[in-house]
Amino acid sequence: MFKNIAYFKILTFILIGFLFSQCRTKSKLVTPVPSESKVVDTALPDWAKNSTIYEVNVRQYTEEGTFKAFQSHLPRLKGMGVKILWFMPIYPISETKRKGTLGSYYAVNDFTKVNSEFGTMEDFENLIKDIHRLDMHIILDWVPNHTGWDHAWLKKNKDWYTQNENGQVIDPSNPETGESWGWSDVADLNYDNPDLRKAMIADMKFWIETKNIDGFRMDVAHNVPDDFWLEVKQEVFSLGKPIFMLAEAEHPMHRNSESFHMSYGWSFHHLMNQIAKGEKSASDIDTWLEEDRSKFQKGMHMHFTTNHDENTWNGTVFERMKESHLTLAALSFLLEGMPLIYSGQEEPLRKRLEFFEKDNIDFKNYEYEEFYSNLINLKTENEALWNGSYGGPLIKLFDDKNIFAFERQKNDSKIIALFNLSKRQAKADLPIQISGQLYSNGENLILEKGIELELEPWEYLIFIK
Repeated sequence: MFKNIAYFKILTFILIGFLFSQCRTKSKLVTPVPSESKVVDTALPDWAKNSTIYEVNVRQYTEEGTFKAFQSHLPRLKGMGVKILWFMPIYPISETKRKGTLGSYYAVNDFTKVNSEFGTMEDFENLIKDIHRLDMHIILDWVPNHTGWDHAWLKKNKDWYTQNENGQVIDPSNPETGESWGWSDVADLNYDNPDLRKAMIADMKFWIETKNIDGFRMDVAHNVPDDFWLEVKQEVFSLGKPIFMLAEAEHPMHRNSESFHMSYGWSFHHLMNQIAKGEKSASDIDTWLEEDRSKFQKGMHMHFTTNHDENTWNGTVFERMKESHLTLAALSFLLEGMPLIYSGQEEPLRKRLEFFEKDNIDFKNYEYEEFYSNLINLKTENEALWNGSYGGPLIKLFDDKNIFAFERQKNDSKIIALFNLSKRQAKADLPIQISGQLYSNGENLILEKGIELELEPWEYLIFIK
C-alpha cells in the first residue's frame, strides 16, 4: 500500500514537472538513489568546528587581481583569525555571450584550469600550500548548474545540456515559471544524463585529489536535482579526506541528507534587512527560529550581512542596513551557524563592486579589521558559539518587541546577549539576573532582576561567563 502511494506521488511529480517544462526536451528530475549506497563519514571537519568563513573576490581584491597579489594578504587574514577562505570561481571564463569586458566568474569555460588573468596553475598551487601552511583551509566556488558557452562539453556532448523543443540549448530558467533567469552568458546543464553527472564529479575530485583543496561552495545548488547531491556525497566523502560542503541554497534536504554541512541563511539575512528598515522587529526572530528548526534537523546556516551578490545587486551594508550594519554583523556571529565576512568588509567596502569589470576594493584603512577580529576571537575562544553540534543551542531569555535576549551554553562556556534591534531607545524590566564579563570592555557587570534595562538604538551587550 505504502509503496503504491509513493509511486503515485513520484508519477504525479513527474507529470507536474513536464507541464512546467514543456519548452525543454530534458528536465531536472529527481530519481531514486540506489539502495546499496555505502555509508560514508560526513561529519563536519574538526577544523571547521569554530571557524569563520571569508569570501575572496580575486579579481577585485588587489590592483593586480592575481593569486600572487592576494597571497600577500594571507598573514593579515590569519591574524584576524579567519580559518576558511572561499574563493569565488577561479576557472577560465567563456568568451561567447560574455557579459561586460571581463565576464562573469560563473560562466566557466573549463572546470580543471585556472583563469590566466589570475595567474598560472602553479601560482594557485603555491597559494594553496601557503594557506595550509598557515593552518587555514580553502574551498572552491563550484558551478554545477551551468557552464559558459565555450565549454568543451557543449561542443562534444550537446545532450548534456537542456534543450528546447527545437533542439536548441537554452540558458537556465526559473523551474517554477519556465522563464529565463536572464543568465544569457551560460548554458543550462541536463542532469538526466548520467555521463554529465560522472564528468562533473570527476572534475570535482580532480581538485581534491591533485590540488588538495578542502571543499566546495556549490552555486545555485537548489536548481540541481537532489539525487545528484547524494551521488556527490558518496563520491566526495569516500576520498578519505575531511571535506567541507556549503550549498548556495536554503533547501532542507541538502543538510538533512548530510550532503552539505552548511547552507545559506538567506531567510535570516532578509529578516535582518527588514529589521534594519523597521519593517520587522526582534520578536519576528522567534517565528523564524521556530520555522527554521522545524525544517532543518542537521547542519547549520551561514549567516551574513553581505556577500558578492548582495553587494553588487542589492547594495552595500551602508545602503541596506545603514546605522544598524555593525550590530547585525555582531548578531550574525552569535547565532547558531557560521558567520561570513565578504572581501573588503574590514576596510570597509563602501561601494557596489562591478561584476563584469575590474573594480578594485582599494584596501587602505582597515577601519573595521579590529571589529571583525574581535568577533572572530569571541567565537573561536568560546565553545558556546562554536559551529553546528560543536556549539550550544540558542535559548531565548525573555520576550520583548525590540530587545532580542538569548543565551548559548556548551559545557562550561556560556554567552548571554542583549540586542536592541531598533532605531529607538529600548526599555524593559529585566525578569532575570544577568552577569558576566562584558565583551566590550572586559569589566564584570551584574544586572539585577527587576531593574529597568535601557539600550540605546542598535546597542548590544554581550556577557561572557
